[in-house]
Amino acid sequence: MARTGWRAVGTTSRDLQGVARLGELVYEIGPRLYVNLTNRCTNNCTFCIRRTGPTVAGANLWLDGEPPAEDYIRAIPHPERYEEVVFCGYGEPLLRLDALIVVARHVKEHSETPVRVDTNGQANLYHGRNILPDLVGVVDAFSISLNAQDNETYQKLSRPTFGERAYPAVLAFAREAVRLFPKVTLTVVDVPGVDVEACRRIAESMGAGFRVREYLDSGDRYL
Repeated sequence: MARTGWRAVGTTSRDLQGVARLGELVYEIGPRLYVNLTNRCTNNCTFCIRRTGPTVAGANLWLDGEPPAEDYIRAIPHPERYEEVVFCGYGEPLLRLDALIVVARHVKEHSETPVRVDTNGQANLYHGRNILPDLVGVVDAFSISLNAQDNETYQKLSRPTFGERAYPAVLAFAREAVRLFPKVTLTVVDVPGVDVEACRRIAESMGAGFRVREYLDSGDRYL
């Protein structure tokens, strides 16, 4: 089990390759290990923590490029030490679907540690197909950012690249995830304009869990 408290692992791509790059590949928060695959995202959320600065829990999450999956595997030599391995950083992890699968499979092959993906739910729209079956057997749980009770509010808060198509795609992704995976949670951030109870009802109607996330004005709140 990982040490308690908030701590950045400190594994950068400079450590692994001898090349100067910004950003932590993996970082710890409590008993969980978080994997920072990319800084690309199909949303530009008004409340996103990455708008407040480069660090979360003392880890600089701004990457200079996208290191290969092998770098992440070397950064996770002992996945069994953690309560959970979570794909969540300063970007949408499912944009790097192939790399995510390789790293998640490494975790599964070397431990019984559950794997979770935190996602905005737009991966099927991005890839142009249903990618969820690809993740069966390597991912155990999803946390999907619902963000809003309706499309109008979603557009204002999430400002998606895919425009009006994004919110219906998120709902469809969530329904499919519930069908294929044992643990799916929809989340919202408690900010003005979000009808938390309406969002809770959406989650319940799908058979998903629901969680309200606190708005954080700094990643250093995790320290």
